Amino acid sequence: MNSRETSIFKHAEPVVRELGYKLIEVEYAKEGPDYFLRIYLDKPGGITLDDCVRASEVLGDKLDEWDLIPGMYFLDVSSPGAERPIKDDEDLEMTLDNGIYVKTYQNIDGNKEWTGILKSFDADTVTVMYRDKSREKTVDIDRSLIATIRKAVLL
Repeated sequence: MNSRETSIFKHAEPVVRELGYKLIEVEYAKEGPDYFLRIYLDKPGGITLDDCVRASEVLGDKLDEWDLIPGMYFLDVSSPGAERPIKDDEDLEMTLDNGIYVKTYQNIDGNKEWTGILKSFDADTVTVMYRDKSREKTVDIDRSLIATIRKAVLL
């Protein structure tokens, strides 16, 4: 994030948290002749359109009050997507018993990628239950070996 995005994040985060959401990311970008401020939110169970409308109304008023962005821009409040990266333990907590994808830097029991259900985590380990053909298996993955970790939609 650049300094403007960082400032907006710091101002918006407590407001978003008070609304019951988690602020995931802030992007401020020029596209053609227009500027866009995109604010990505999440919550357990996912963000709905009504959540986005509610947050947009509150944040729109606050952004006008804070006056952090000179000139005109479009405010876009949305979900970061169903398969977004997991950034911290709060994201892991919201993902417990839901789909997760993990890729590691090195092989663990002959694999480097797992798609399954996040069963648990602690400071050192992430535990994923996955299917190997017709069998359910569990793998404990050392967090220092994780190259990529994101939510996953399971079919």
